[in-house]
Amino acid sequence: MTDTNARIENLVSNNDVVLFMKGTPLFPQCGFSSRAVQILDHCGVSYESVDVLQDMEIRQGIKAYSDWPTIPQLYVKGEFLGGSDIMMEMFEAGELQQLLDEQGVAKAEG
Repeated sequence: MTDTNARIENLVSNNDVVLFMKGTPLFPQCGFSSRAVQILDHCGVSYESVDVLQDMEIRQGIKAYSDWPTIPQLYVKGEFLGGSDIMMEMFEAGELQQLLDEQGVAKAEG
């Protein structure tokens, strides 16, 4: 396992919800990342975000790790769910909220 894969594995396995995105939740750098943040914020869950623009190794490595070509990417309890389109479909169907509840994901504070 490469150092990059080990870093990604550590992030994914040590956080209930991880969003690999362009930018930060306060300053998303693309529309898809912005939509992903809005969905997670609306669900009211606590999540870790990783700005792939700040780390080119992670930016390329996450695509190989998930075998998914685009960013953002959402992981819940170590499982890759998909990008913003899949998140939106799951959210609109009520499936994302149900999954987060079933997995016991902590609610955001505040």
